[in-house]
Amino acid sequence: MSLPSANGPRQPVEAPAVPPADAEVADPAGEDFPGRPLPEPVRARVVALAAAAITGLPADELPASLRRVAKFAPHRRARLGGAVIATQLATDAALRQRVAAQVQVEAGELAAVVAGGSSPAAADPVEVAALGYLLRPPGWRSLVEAAEAVLRTEADRAAVADQVRAAESRATQAEHDRTVARVEADKLRAELVRVREELGTLREEHRGAVRALRESQARAQRATDLLATERGRTTRTAADHDAELRRLRARLAETEAAVGAARTAAKDTRTVDDARLWLLLETIGQAAVGLKRELALEPADVLPADVAAGTEQAHRPGTGQRHPARAMAADDPARLDQLLALPRAHLLVDGYNVTKRGYGDLDLEQQRSRLVTGLSGIAAQTGAEVTAVFDGADRVPGLPSPPRGVRVLFSRKGQTADELIRALVRAEPDGRAVVVISSDREVADGVRRAGAYPLPADTLLRRLARA
Repeated sequence: MSLPSANGPRQPVEAPAVPPADAEVADPAGEDFPGRPLPEPVRARVVALAAAAITGLPADELPASLRRVAKFAPHRRARLGGAVIATQLATDAALRQRVAAQVQVEAGELAAVVAGGSSPAAADPVEVAALGYLLRPPGWRSLVEAAEAVLRTEADRAAVADQVRAAESRATQAEHDRTVARVEADKLRAELVRVREELGTLREEHRGAVRALRESQARAQRATDLLATERGRTTRTAADHDAELRRLRARLAETEAAVGAARTAAKDTRTVDDARLWLLLETIGQAAVGLKRELALEPADVLPADVAAGTEQAHRPGTGQRHPARAMAADDPARLDQLLALPRAHLLVDGYNVTKRGYGDLDLEQQRSRLVTGLSGIAAQTGAEVTAVFDGADRVPGLPSPPRGVRVLFSRKGQTADELIRALVRAEPDGRAVVVISSDREVADGVRRAGAYPLPADTLLRRLARA
């Protein structure tokens, strides 16, 4: 029979003799000793050597159960087909002889020494036992037993080392526990001393509290006596006060009669003063009409906001009815109505500052449209001049024309809406009512210094919601 070598073509290899009929035959489970299997490391090494040697055997020399395993890669062959390989080696002597011949060629000198029945001192006992199991030299069982003894010795040594480490760990833990116990005992002693000191302090405080309680009870008794005395005095005082109250009520009735007479006289006086004031205002109005006629002044077609914004669009606000003054919050829509009721009032709105607070969930185009639509209603109701200012960076071509009564301005390149609002305020004449809607503190402070009336964005939003 010829087998392939590791370094060249197939070379003739003399197959070991078939064991005699009375020789011991291993059982299918891999037990080559009565009632005792091969040590697991030896068995695993035998399977690994056989898995590598199968590569050099022809497929027709392999049992049918190993032909499929032989198609695996060598490193997968031992892992996936190890049980099949071990069973075939234990039951098929001819296969084991072929595998032994291939392993002897590949193992070299170590296989030759083991085949002679010797075991090199420096060789791995597991490797020697695996080669002895496959080659079956005289006394090969002693090689397996020697490997088993070495493995048992190493296992015992590892167990002893584990026990020693466990004992050392327990000793270290016991020493640590003793140290912790001593520290805890010291802490408990210190805590006991502290508790005793606190107990002494509490006892002293208890004695002081008892003394204070007794003194408080004595003071309470004295207070009860004083209360009874004061109640008698209060009763006498109440009687005196009732008499004084009756006297004051009589005087109040006399005073009310005098006030009624004074109101009648004041009403007559006010009627005369109103007549004088009406005559004065009528005279001033006629003088103003004559002055307009003499100067030939025509109504202005361009408003200051048109000049400051660089546009000729203008809307003429009407006049409103003045509301009576009352205390109002900063965001009260009634305050906005009072200011817009002033003659020739001008409402300036910081557009995105208002829309992002009120309609932040919409896109910018929808925000502008909703705000301008609401402002057109305010312009129609109040007759005031209304201007909405937006940042020019968001302007897009093809914007629809604003509703009647509302001027829509965009800041130029390099200019912000805040700067444009301040420019519009500065362009207005002194004395004109200019109302600026913005929650930007810097904008509000700037227009206030310029003489305008700043109001927060919530004021306009509440006014629009009410419309």
